[in-house]
Amino acid sequence: MKITLVAGARPNFMKIAPIIREIKKTAIHNPELKYRLVHTGQHYDDTMSGNFFRQLEIPEPNINLCCKGSSQAEQTASIMMGFEKDLILNKPDLVLVVGDVNSTMACTITAKKMNIDTAHVEAGIRSGDMTMPEEINRMITDAISDLYFTTSTMATETLIKENISEDKIHFVGNTMIDTLLQQMKRIQKPSNWSDIDTRIKGYLLLTLHRPSNVDDPIKLQILFDIIHQNAEGYDIIFPIHPRTRKNIETFGIETYDIKMIAPQGYLEFMFLLSNSIGVITDSGGVTEEATVLNIPCITLRNTTERPETVVIGTNELVGDEPLYLAQFMSKMLNGNWKKGGIPEKWDGKAAERIVSIIQDKYANNFQPEKEVEMTETI
Repeated sequence: MKITLVAGARPNFMKIAPIIREIKKTAIHNPELKYRLVHTGQHYDDTMSGNFFRQLEIPEPNINLCCKGSSQAEQTASIMMGFEKDLILNKPDLVLVVGDVNSTMACTITAKKMNIDTAHVEAGIRSGDMTMPEEINRMITDAISDLYFTTSTMATETLIKENISEDKIHFVGNTMIDTLLQQMKRIQKPSNWSDIDTRIKGYLLLTLHRPSNVDDPIKLQILFDIIHQNAEGYDIIFPIHPRTRKNIETFGIETYDIKMIAPQGYLEFMFLLSNSIGVITDSGGVTEEATVLNIPCITLRNTTERPETVVIGTNELVGDEPLYLAQFMSKMLNGNWKKGGIPEKWDGKAAERIVSIIQDKYANNFQPEKEVEMTETI
């Protein structure tokens, strides 16, 4: 049984790391289970990507396709062409994709056109916002996959409504939370912690990267104005995404005394999140991590593909109304936040369930390769 695992961007690494770990563990007793790791190269720099492989103990990819593109279409096309060549040379029994980035969709389409089964981890999540490229990636991936692994009962119900056969859907939990629980004992202070000059639970954590928030100079300035005006004396630590930094510099945005620091590795970012008084973000993954860590979370979006973080967890959607952001910041900083819980099966065992299901579904593929007998002809 040969599985090709696909990673293309930073969030993919957290989701795929526990699956690799579980495959290795299972292969000790089932050596026919083999995997190949393909990094599409959709996003890459050492801090945003390479450092994650080291910290999450992911082996170096078997190949980096180094797929780039100045537009969504160019990048998607580049990934499809590169992945097709790799599949021709290394045809697996199953391609497993995670998340909702361009690599997820592009590799699913490529595999299916080559009649290779695909499995989607984090299937069925929907924001309902078709202006988000990720929403399109999710819908296309789920329309043609063969096996669906969901993080919540809500995601499972979404797939059923979209006429996906129930025997293909498996509610397994959240592999990103597997990684969080596995790595919490290893979290570490940023290397420049002394320069940040703050105290534990004495700061707000801020992350911003979505085009809807950072590409409009007026909106971006208003966000910084409100956050600065309502911080109530707390420091604001901002690990800044390269895209956001570029826009701040291009637009001449006033950032006040916000402590902007370089993008952090996974272990350092988890230190910052777990020791903050709260987080303001537009990242879906951060809302999940904050929920499990019981950290108050404000999401600067009108919709979310992770409603369980709002219904069950510590997350609140604020949207585009500045007044709401000020009100929720006041609740966060004055200890009046809602009590959150942890969604079902976010228990660190999602990858274990995924690998077990794959073994059951593809039992016939777990046969030792037969040696070809050579006969001499006269």
